[in-house]
Amino acid sequence: MNHKRRILIVGGGTAGWLTAAYLAKALRLAERSHLEVTVLESPDIGIVGVGEGTFPTIRSTLQFLGIDEARFIRETAATFKQGIRFVDWAEAPAAGQHRQFFHPFEAPYYDEDINLVPYWLLQDETTRVPFAQAMTLQHRVAEAQRAPKRAGGPAYAAPLNYAYHFDAIKLARLLAERARELGVQHLEGTVTQVALDTRGAIAHLDTDRHGRLEAELYVDCTGFRAQLLGALGSPFKSARGQLFADRALACKLPEPPGQDASAPMESCTIATAHEAGWFWDIGLNGARGIGCVYASDYLSDDRAEALLRAHCGPGHNDLAVRSIPFTPGYREQQWVKNCVAVGLSAGFLEPLESTGLVLIEAAVGMIAEMLPHSGPMEAPARRFNELMATRFDNIIGFLKLHYALSRRPEPFWRDNANPATLPARLSDLLEQWRLRPPGRFDFVLDTETFAFFNYQYILYGMGYRTDLSAAREDFPQMAEAQKLFAKIQRFADKAVADLPSHRGLVQQINAGR
Repeated sequence: MNHKRRILIVGGGTAGWLTAAYLAKALRLAERSHLEVTVLESPDIGIVGVGEGTFPTIRSTLQFLGIDEARFIRETAATFKQGIRFVDWAEAPAAGQHRQFFHPFEAPYYDEDINLVPYWLLQDETTRVPFAQAMTLQHRVAEAQRAPKRAGGPAYAAPLNYAYHFDAIKLARLLAERARELGVQHLEGTVTQVALDTRGAIAHLDTDRHGRLEAELYVDCTGFRAQLLGALGSPFKSARGQLFADRALACKLPEPPGQDASAPMESCTIATAHEAGWFWDIGLNGARGIGCVYASDYLSDDRAEALLRAHCGPGHNDLAVRSIPFTPGYREQQWVKNCVAVGLSAGFLEPLESTGLVLIEAAVGMIAEMLPHSGPMEAPARRFNELMATRFDNIIGFLKLHYALSRRPEPFWRDNANPATLPARLSDLLEQWRLRPPGRFDFVLDTETFAFFNYQYILYGMGYRTDLSAAREDFPQMAEAQKLFAKIQRFADKAVADLPSHRGLVQQINAGR
């Protein structure tokens, strides 16, 4: 085969290098001399790295790429993530009291004979344990700062579901190294012009260091600028009507010198609400990534920075804070003719629930499968656009759920609870969920990032009421359910006793043990 098939990825960072490595592996680049994958990376543009958390799908992705888990953890300052602890989201703190709930990665305990969710809903609201604690082991394990697995166990596998926190810049370096091992070419340079042909497709790119570059497929990983897709005129669909946050401030706190090796280390993201948004707090190996997400319509930049510095605590007056403005939304057509966007160039909603990397994984997986071996790309592009737009819309609904159920009094939160700001599909589901819990038939899995039980964790963590009182007689197995609830607690006690501390496991891995 004489024709050279070229894929040109413009932009590095996590999006660019993950795309390159994934395509190289999926398309068996090393075995196909007629195929060429190149990353053009500008040395002048840094990595945004909004949020340093992941979703459990990242384990399968890293394993597919052939990256050793221990190496990944050591080289990216990674720690384990078992979910998100939400603080002060349902209600503002009062008299020093903070209400919190946990969104674990582990699915609720499953029993073939009894669905435990209705039995939890029928318990006395004033005495029942929180939903995640009642339904999973992971709530207790995370609260005890235990790890989700033991040292020496199989890579990317564990008794409990997990993801990671990591340093985004270090992850990009690791992915770049793996991509080059898989045969990806790397060029440094900047695109100076996107030239279109008579059909409106990209004819070639002009660059400052390499002249004209041509490819069959151009992958836009240029971040918020969307330099390639923007030139093709793909419209941007704003989500500001549902998601109000449009700014983030980010900083990194090093661990204090002489940090006690036995000091607890959280294995979850901590998301703490404030008057017009929320803070993230992510534990890395040797540091903490902290940020403030907020809506500029409700909070000034100066006030947001003051809130962030107060959240970081005293002694950090000289802390370097990076401002990241964004518009929540996505490109309605993310694959236009011979150009497809991946990462921030395709869209961004906000750091909540770590959806940025999940969307990259979803996009590159579909590109690898849908890319035709020859001929036009219009048909796969249409399908890709349909699936990605639906996935973005569904994530918007899930993120909005976190805000819409709040009972906080501040204007930001009151406006978020306004039914007029809810997506129509979410409004319809909330109306149904007043009389039944979320179920698997509420969602089409191929376009979902979150399962029905993720909605259960948020709904019932926020205090949403599903009224089953009229159907109490339909659930006669209360005694059996109570035994199962007790069994879950016993298993949780055993897991806390058997699993190592989170910090201890991270230290073992970094020591090569």
